[in-house]
Formats: sequence, C-alpha cells, structure tokens
Amino acid sequence: MTGSMPTYLGMPAFPDAARAAVANSQLRRNLTHATTAIRTKRARAVAELGDWEDLRQAAKAIKDHVLANLGTYLVRLEENVTKAGGTVHWARDAAEANAIVADLVLAARGGGRVVKVKSMATQETGLNEALAERGITPIETDLAELIVQLGDDLPSHILVPAIHRNRAEIGDLFRRTMPDAPRDLTDEPPQLAAAARAHLRSEFLSAQVGISGANFAVADTGSLVVVESEGNGRMCLTLPRTLISVVGVEKVLPSWRDLEVFLALLPRSSTAERMNPYTTIWSGVTPGDGPDSFHLVLLDNGRTATLRDPVGRQALRCIRCSACLNVCPVYERAGGHAYGSPYPGPIGAILSPQLRGLSSPVDASLPFASSLCGACYEVCPVAINIPEALVHLRARSVESQRHYPERSVFKLSGYVLRSPRRLAAAQRAVALSRFVAGRKGRIRRLPPPLSAWTDTRDAPAPPPESFRAWWARTRGGAS
Repeated sequence: MTGSMPTYLGMPAFPDAARAAVANSQLRRNLTHATTAIRTKRARAVAELGDWEDLRQAAKAIKDHVLANLGTYLVRLEENVTKAGGTVHWARDAAEANAIVADLVLAARGGGRVVKVKSMATQETGLNEALAERGITPIETDLAELIVQLGDDLPSHILVPAIHRNRAEIGDLFRRTMPDAPRDLTDEPPQLAAAARAHLRSEFLSAQVGISGANFAVADTGSLVVVESEGNGRMCLTLPRTLISVVGVEKVLPSWRDLEVFLALLPRSSTAERMNPYTTIWSGVTPGDGPDSFHLVLLDNGRTATLRDPVGRQALRCIRCSACLNVCPVYERAGGHAYGSPYPGPIGAILSPQLRGLSSPVDASLPFASSLCGACYEVCPVAINIPEALVHLRARSVESQRHYPERSVFKLSGYVLRSPRRLAAAQRAVALSRFVAGRKGRIRRLPPPLSAWTDTRDAPAPPPESFRAWWARTRGGAS
C-alpha cells in the first residue's frame, strides 16, 4: 500500500511547474547563490577526511542491513523505548499519524499551541494543517521554517526550506508579519536572527508540548537523535512537559557504533561542518530532567511498499542531508516548489513517487526531472544510485499508464517500415515539414500528438531529400 503525502495545492506536473519557475530570474539568482556556496563549503569539508569513501560504503552497508532486517530492529527499538519510559505508537499512513499526534496534544492540555523542531516526516504527513483543523497552533522554531510559516509559503529545500528567498525579502517579511520585530530592523543576518530569537523566546518558555522528528533512532538503547545548528531543537526537546516525535521507520540504526558513522557523514554533507553545534540524544524519560512524557510515533506511509522494490528501496537509505539538491543542475534552475512535494530535488524525484505512488501526473513526471548527469550519486553520503533509480522509475511510470502512445507509435512505424512504397511516401511527407522549420532549420512547434515532443525541445528539420531519393536521382534507379 502506498502512503499519502500532500501534493502542493494546484501544482502541475514537473515540466509545467519548472517552466514557470525558470522564468523567475530572482528565484534563479537566489538558488544559484545559495547552492554554489553550500556545495563549495561541503567539498572542502569532505576533502579533510581521507577515509570518506570508506565511510560512505560503511553507511550504505549499515542501511542495507537495517532494511533487510527492518522488522527485527523496529521491535527492538519499541522494546527499549518502552523500557526507558516512553510510549510507542504505530502509524500506517499520514492520516493515522496526524490523528495520533493531535489526540496526544489535546490530552496533554497544551493550551492549543505547540513548538516544533524542523521535521521532514511531519511535512510529509501535513501535520501542521491537520493540527490547525483540530484547533491547535503549531509554531515552527527553525529559522528557515519560521520564515516559510510567516510567509504562508511552502518549503523548497530539505535543509534550507527558505532557500528561494533572499535576506531583503526576509527582512521585509519580518517587518510585516512579526508583531514584536524592531521598527529599525534591517536585512542584516545577525539582526534577523536576533528578531527571530526574541519572537520565539516566549513560545519556548510557555509551550507544554514539543513535536519533533529524529535523524536517527538507536534500536539497542531506544535512543533518539536530533542534530541541528540553531539550538531551537534543544529548547523544543527539553523544555515542554510532553515530547512527541514522528519518525519514519527507516530511521532506525542497530547500535551506538553505527551512529558514529552517520554523525561523521551527515554534518559535512549537509551544513559542511565537522560536527553539528547541537546533537541532542534522549532515551525515554528521566524524572526531573526534560519532558515528563515521551511518545514515539513510528511512521510507515508507503515505506514498506517501497521496501518491496529491489531497485527503488535504496531511496530509504536517505539521511536527508540535501547534498544531492545542492549539486543538481535541474534543481538549481527550477527550485524546490516545482517538484510538488516536501521532498524536492533528485532524492525527491525517486522518493515521492514511491511513497505516494505513480498514479498522479505530478508523481509520474518526477522520475523525468533529471538530466541523469550523476552528480547526485557522487555526493550522496550513503551511496544512493539516484540515476539508476530514476531510470527504473521511468520504466515503471510508463508501464503504469493506461494508454500506451509509445506502442501506437511503434505499431505505426512497423507498418510503414514493412513496405518500401509506404516508407518512400512517408519520407516525402516528412520532407514537407521543412516548410514549418524556422530560419535555423529547427521545428519549434508540431501538431498533437507530436507537440508533446516540441513542447520541451526543438526538433531538427529533416533533410530535403532522403538517401533513397538521392540514390535514385544520382544512380538512375532505386535498389
């Protein structure tokens, strides 16, 4: 069973969405500036480690082992979380996860407001919208997520959700939407960060419920791990009386020794740091220290369906570092919103269609949102062969269509090619298309169904004379 994940409202298939995004010159400048800076810093950080490739292969092996034995480690994780005083809930899909979280918040009497750590899992389930429907106000505390929330916007990057905005736009947004922002607030980063910090301080101190995801979950100890750079995560994970963590089932690791590998890979691949400024690890509850109650919601939402695909399942190795986005030439020009999913870029092009299924035009188009240059594979810290998965999913996308235009085209081609007379007639007809070619000998527009080709590329005009006609004219007869 595939899962459910919000498709950005009104979002067309990738080719149409990307066409509109590429026309936005300010968006392209923002993306180019940000991704260039991040990937340059990442390359320097990775170059410091002589055993980087060994770490990649170790991480790949650990993740593949976990996926092959996922049931065993999930049961072990549940047992150890429970022993440590936590409560484990199982959610088959987004709706079930959202209902569990909302019920827990209301039972905790959190006053209708909760603070959140940046979480891809809750973006995937559309938790904020589900909480709002139950009268609960979620407050995003990650700076970039706060920017997105204040702007009534959508995230466009896994690591930097507001990467599509520059600091002038953010400064204007804060002045318009943040009631306690200083009147003389400029767009200087230190001032923007200070304004956000002051704005969030009262939320941290008053919230009774915190909601998070987790980067990793250690089965042997029942421990959860969140790595972040701002300190907001530490506040959300320690101050509220109730902590609820929504975690994809694939995030489990067997032991502390395995965690060591990923804590070396993730910071350098994501923020280009040797280690994260804040790494918070907790196991259940401890009287007098941190939350009084801890709930772990283990989310499937299409993951076990993805696990059944021997090629596509490698997407479940992903540790959400976003390195593949920062090197992707398609993402750099089209941006994240064009993917119509909380997971943009190369990893989103193989993860979203598997979690949601290939039935919608948006998801069916995502495996084609790539040049197959392979840069994403080269930087992936867990060695996901994204180009291989893209080609595999392209085949699945074509097979999933009820109508097979390709088969019709090949049948027609076979009919023509079986007869020399029909082939000659077809060649003469094709030669007439030169009249619709432009000055540069390119055909820019053809009628349906051939317009599907010229909508996204120019077609070269055919030669004025076929080889068969040239041979007949110059050699006095056809052979």
